[in-house]
Amino acid sequence: QLHRRGFRCLHGVDGSEGMLERARSTGLYQELRLCVLGREPLPAPAEHYDAVTVVGALGEGQVPTTVLPELLRVTKPGGFLCLTTRSNPSNLRYKAELEAAVGRLEQSGAWQKLLAQEVEHWERATSEEESTQGTGYISGVVYIYQKCPVPSLAEG
Repeated sequence: QLHRRGFRCLHGVDGSEGMLERARSTGLYQELRLCVLGREPLPAPAEHYDAVTVVGALGEGQVPTTVLPELLRVTKPGGFLCLTTRSNPSNLRYKAELEAAVGRLEQSGAWQKLLAQEVEHWERATSEEESTQGTGYISGVVYIYQKCPVPSLAEG
Protein backbone atom coordinates (compact mmCIF):
# COMPACT_ATOMS: atom_id res chain seq x y z
CA GLN A 1 0.00 0.00 0.00
CA LEU A 2 2.83 2.42 0.79
CA HIS A 3 4.47 1.74 -2.56
CA ARG A 4 1.16 2.31 -4.38
CA ARG A 5 0.87 5.68 -2.65
CA GLY A 6 4.25 6.89 -3.91
CA PHE A 7 6.63 5.81 -1.15
CA ARG A 8 9.66 4.43 -2.96
CA CYS A 9 12.52 4.42 -0.47
CA LEU A 10 11.52 1.64 1.92
CA HIS A 11 13.85 0.05 4.47
CA GLY A 12 12.87 -2.90 6.62
CA VAL A 13 14.10 -4.93 9.56
CA ASP A 14 13.05 -8.29 10.93
CA GLY A 15 14.45 -10.75 13.42
CA SER A 16 13.92 -13.63 11.00
CA GLU A 17 16.12 -14.23 7.97
CA GLY A 18 13.22 -16.13 6.39
CA MET A 19 10.92 -13.11 6.65
CA LEU A 20 13.64 -10.89 5.21
CA GLU A 21 13.88 -13.26 2.23
CA ARG A 22 10.12 -13.00 1.70
CA ALA A 23 10.38 -9.21 1.86
CA ARG A 24 13.29 -9.26 -0.63
CA SER A 25 11.21 -11.28 -3.06
CA THR A 26 8.65 -8.44 -3.30
CA GLY A 27 11.20 -6.07 -4.83
CA LEU A 28 9.72 -3.20 -2.79
CA TYR A 29 12.58 -2.57 -0.36
CA GLN A 30 15.84 -0.73 -1.02
CA GLU A 31 17.36 -2.07 2.19
CA LEU A 32 16.55 -5.00 4.49
CA ARG A 33 18.50 -5.79 7.64
CA LEU A 34 18.41 -8.46 10.32
CA CYS A 35 17.53 -6.83 13.65
CA VAL A 36 15.65 -8.07 16.70
CA LEU A 37 13.56 -5.09 17.78
CA GLY A 38 13.83 -4.32 21.46
CA ARG A 39 17.02 -6.34 21.90
CA GLU A 40 19.46 -4.42 19.71
CA PRO A 41 19.65 -0.92 18.23
CA LEU A 42 18.11 -0.29 14.85
CA PRO A 43 20.73 -0.29 12.08
CA ALA A 44 20.21 3.38 11.23
CA PRO A 45 21.62 6.71 12.37
CA ALA A 46 19.65 9.06 14.59
CA GLU A 47 16.94 11.18 12.94
CA HIS A 48 17.25 9.26 9.65
CA TYR A 49 13.65 8.44 8.66
CA ASP A 50 10.67 10.62 7.75
CA ALA A 51 8.34 7.83 8.89
CA VAL A 52 8.69 4.62 10.89
CA THR A 53 6.04 1.89 10.91
CA VAL A 54 5.70 -1.23 13.04
CA VAL A 55 2.92 -3.52 11.86
CA GLY A 56 2.26 -7.00 13.23
CA ALA A 57 5.10 -7.02 15.75
CA LEU A 58 3.90 -5.08 18.80
CA GLY A 59 2.22 -7.83 20.76
CA GLU A 60 2.47 -10.24 23.66
CA GLY A 61 5.65 -12.34 23.36
CA GLN A 62 6.95 -10.33 20.40
CA VAL A 63 8.54 -6.87 20.48
CA PRO A 64 8.72 -5.30 23.97
CA THR A 65 7.31 -1.82 24.52
CA THR A 66 10.82 -0.73 25.54
CA VAL A 67 11.52 -0.40 21.77
CA LEU A 68 9.67 2.94 21.59
CA PRO A 69 12.64 5.23 22.40
CA GLU A 70 14.68 3.44 19.71
CA LEU A 71 11.92 4.03 17.15
CA LEU A 72 11.90 7.71 18.13
CA ARG A 73 15.70 7.88 17.87
CA VAL A 74 15.71 7.01 14.15
CA THR A 75 12.74 9.28 13.29
CA LYS A 76 13.41 12.84 12.12
CA PRO A 77 11.93 15.67 14.21
CA GLY A 78 8.48 16.28 12.75
CA GLY A 79 8.48 12.73 11.33
CA PHE A 80 5.75 10.19 11.82
CA LEU A 81 5.49 6.87 13.65
CA CYS A 82 2.71 4.41 12.84
CA LEU A 83 2.30 1.59 15.34
CA THR A 84 -0.24 -1.21 15.49
CA THR A 85 -1.30 -3.80 18.02
CA ARG A 86 -4.08 -6.34 18.42
CA SER A 87 -7.07 -5.96 20.76
CA ASN A 88 -7.75 -9.67 21.20
CA PRO A 89 -8.07 -11.10 24.75
CA SER A 90 -4.57 -12.62 24.87
CA ASN A 91 -3.01 -9.24 23.96
CA LEU A 92 -4.94 -6.94 26.31
CA ARG A 93 -2.18 -6.81 28.97
CA TYR A 94 0.40 -5.88 26.32
CA LYS A 95 -1.96 -3.32 24.75
CA ALA A 96 -2.44 -1.63 28.15
CA GLU A 97 1.35 -1.60 28.67
CA LEU A 98 1.86 -0.12 25.18
CA GLU A 99 -0.75 2.57 25.76
CA ALA A 100 0.86 3.51 29.07
CA ALA A 101 4.30 3.73 27.42
CA VAL A 102 3.11 5.87 24.48
CA GLY A 103 1.23 8.07 26.96
CA ARG A 104 4.38 8.65 29.02
CA LEU A 105 6.30 9.65 25.87
CA GLU A 106 3.52 12.03 24.88
CA GLN A 107 3.48 13.60 28.36
CA SER A 108 7.27 14.04 28.18
CA GLY A 109 6.92 16.01 24.93
CA ALA A 110 8.70 13.42 22.77
CA TRP A 111 5.79 13.05 20.38
CA GLN A 112 2.19 14.04 19.77
CA LYS A 113 -0.66 11.63 19.14
CA LEU A 114 -2.44 12.26 15.84
CA LEU A 115 -4.62 9.16 15.76
CA ALA A 116 -5.62 6.11 17.78
CA GLN A 117 -8.17 4.19 15.75
CA GLU A 118 -9.77 0.84 16.51
CA VAL A 119 -10.05 -1.47 13.50
CA GLU A 120 -12.75 -4.09 13.97
CA HIS A 121 -11.58 -6.68 11.44
CA TRP A 122 -7.81 -6.32 11.84
CA GLU A 123 -6.90 -9.91 10.99
CA ARG A 124 -8.47 -13.36 10.88
CA ALA A 125 -8.71 -15.06 14.27
CA THR A 126 -6.97 -18.42 14.66
CA SER A 127 -9.40 -19.57 17.36
CA GLU A 128 -12.96 -18.80 18.41
CA GLU A 129 -11.73 -17.47 21.79
CA GLU A 130 -9.69 -14.81 20.01
CA SER A 131 -12.52 -13.82 17.67
CA THR A 132 -14.12 -10.44 18.38
CA GLN A 133 -17.76 -11.18 19.19
CA GLY A 134 -17.78 -14.31 17.04
CA THR A 135 -16.89 -12.48 13.81
CA GLY A 136 -13.92 -14.71 13.00
CA TYR A 137 -11.63 -11.66 13.19
CA ILE A 138 -9.38 -10.05 15.75
CA SER A 139 -9.70 -6.31 16.29
CA GLY A 140 -6.69 -4.03 16.47
CA VAL A 141 -5.57 -0.45 16.90
CA VAL A 142 -3.58 1.89 14.66
CA TYR A 143 -1.67 4.67 16.43
CA ILE A 144 -0.06 7.55 14.57
CA TYR A 145 2.33 9.88 16.37
CA GLN A 146 4.41 12.82 15.19
CA LYS A 147 7.84 13.29 16.73
CA CYS A 148 8.08 16.71 18.30
CA PRO A 149 10.70 19.04 16.86
CA VAL A 150 13.75 19.61 19.02
CA PRO A 151 13.21 22.92 20.83
CA SER A 152 15.71 25.60 19.85
CA LEU A 153 17.91 27.03 22.56
CA ALA A 154 16.77 30.47 23.66
CA GLU A 155 19.38 33.13 23.11
CA GLY A 156 20.47 35.35 25.95
